Amino acid sequence: MWRAPALLRYFYLAHLSKPAACRPIYRLIRRQRLRRIVEFGVGSAERAERMLELAVRTSGADNVVYSGIDQFELRSPDDGPGVSLKMAHCRLVATGARIRLIPGDPYVALSRAPNALGLADLVLIAADQDTTSVSRAWYLIERLLHDSTHVLVETPSAGGGEPAWRHASRDEIRQWAGSGQRRRAA
Repeated sequence: MWRAPALLRYFYLAHLSKPAACRPIYRLIRRQRLRRIVEFGVGSAERAERMLELAVRTSGADNVVYSGIDQFELRSPDDGPGVSLKMAHCRLVATGARIRLIPGDPYVALSRAPNALGLADLVLIAADQDTTSVSRAWYLIERLLHDSTHVLVETPSAGGGEPAWRHASRDEIRQWAGSGQRRRAA
């Protein structure tokens, strides 16, 4: 049951928070009761904290699992604001959800533990991720998906404004997974 302060907080996140591009993500988490989140590009961890706050509120802390893949300390200044692995862990574990943080780019991180993440309800791929690494990782990302997984890809704006999140269709994901470079067994 949502009490008045929790409803006000949700209203703020879903309709007034900045950046505005993240508002649909917050609404999706509450509406669909998404519990297993995989995020490529943790950044400052603010979006992750907010997503986990809502997921824990709707599904309970014991049911929420978050996996964040990021360069953390290896982030270049061109990649935008970031947070250290230790700081991200401290901030996110405070939400009560189960947290798994994996340092590295998408392809390297998923290659090390392709099946360890399990199936995800929501997969987010931030615009600051290395496009070559993401292209190579699509066939591994495809393994994380079930029939109702939401895959959101952040696209940079053309005019230097705020990036936007868009749903990736199953056909797009299959196409990207098929065109990614993967090693074939001999």
